[in-house]
Amino acid sequence: MNATQKEIVAIAIFAVTYLLISGRRLKILPLNRPAAALLGTVLMVACGVMTPEQAYDAVDYNTLVLLLGMSLISAYLYLAGFFDWTADWVLKIARTPRRLLLYLVLTSGILSALLVNDTVCFMFTPLVVAVVVRGRLPLLPYLLALAMSANIGSVATLVGNPQNMIIGNLSRIPFAAFCLSLLPVALVGLLIQFAILNFGFRRLLGQAVIAPTDPTPYQIDRRLLRITFTVLAFVFIGFLSGLNLAWTALSGGALVMVLARRDTHEVLKLVDWHLLLFFAALFVVVEGLNVTGLPDQIYSRLRGMFGESASTQAWNLAWFSALGSNVFSNVPFVLVAGKWIPSFANPELMWKVMALATTFAGNLTILGSVANIIVVESARKHIEVGFWDYARYGIPVTLLTTAAGMLVLLLIG
Repeated sequence: MNATQKEIVAIAIFAVTYLLISGRRLKILPLNRPAAALLGTVLMVACGVMTPEQAYDAVDYNTLVLLLGMSLISAYLYLAGFFDWTADWVLKIARTPRRLLLYLVLTSGILSALLVNDTVCFMFTPLVVAVVVRGRLPLLPYLLALAMSANIGSVATLVGNPQNMIIGNLSRIPFAAFCLSLLPVALVGLLIQFAILNFGFRRLLGQAVIAPTDPTPYQIDRRLLRITFTVLAFVFIGFLSGLNLAWTALSGGALVMVLARRDTHEVLKLVDWHLLLFFAALFVVVEGLNVTGLPDQIYSRLRGMFGESASTQAWNLAWFSALGSNVFSNVPFVLVAGKWIPSFANPELMWKVMALATTFAGNLTILGSVANIIVVESARKHIEVGFWDYARYGIPVTLLTTAAGMLVLLLIG
């Protein structure tokens, strides 16, 4: 197979893979995202686009190790009853539907910055549904609040979402420097999101009343909770001190496993192995496309569009990233477009812009991020959330939070 044929095959495999992982399942290939990415990986090697050695080298193991470490810590918080306690506590102090919406936005946003947004949505959604149903409140505003705030809050740290983890490994931006720039962006975004949802559902929330109910029984393992939070605190101290993000997180996860004295089988079952497989396979598929040179050719044609000054480039990259994230999904877009960042006027600023835009772009539609899909699918037994049900709020939230976030980021630098 000559070079031209190899390029055509690689592009075809890439196109089919991303058609499948974008949420548009084909009837002849009813595969979910991890399976579709795995199929693409196998095809890249089987068709001669990459050798097995090249496939192994394409995987960013630091990202996988970081995700595994944070997932382990989140799993122990779940087993300790932290998420149950948090959901019950939010309901108790809320007292009114609007306050409950605000507290849910803040809680989801803060937890997602610390524990990875997909994990928070996976563990928190059933509890939020139980709380809202128990309080006899409308589900839709609270589900949107959970999903959107998980996306927005996750932009604050390099461990908040998978694309930020990739950006952290590619850019080598210090954890503290990233947080100082993006934490204010996340806070502004959460406030804008709450304002939009509060206004959009003003009649529904104004008519609703939280019904008094008996709390759902749950157990708190205070010893495990103390151990896990102590380890999590040391992990973040390590992050801020400049230690390797991946191995600091995995060391924390391993330390909790040793100190917890719990059956590790139940812990490892809570790790999202599907997500780890998805990203491992995705690295290979994207690298298979990169070897064709197509992404570089695209960038060479688009380069002039971004402008010359850092601020102009920042705004243009923001909207280009938001669009690309919704066409290709945010993680694949970061993997492809991340190669372009060193050629910009201010690469560190551009990495932060890409983190902001690809994260906030996840709120545009129901298929914009994995967190959205987790929330909607987990609540399917209680409510069907349609495309427009989400988009009518997701579109203004995405546009306004991205614009306001960019202003804050450019102001802070």
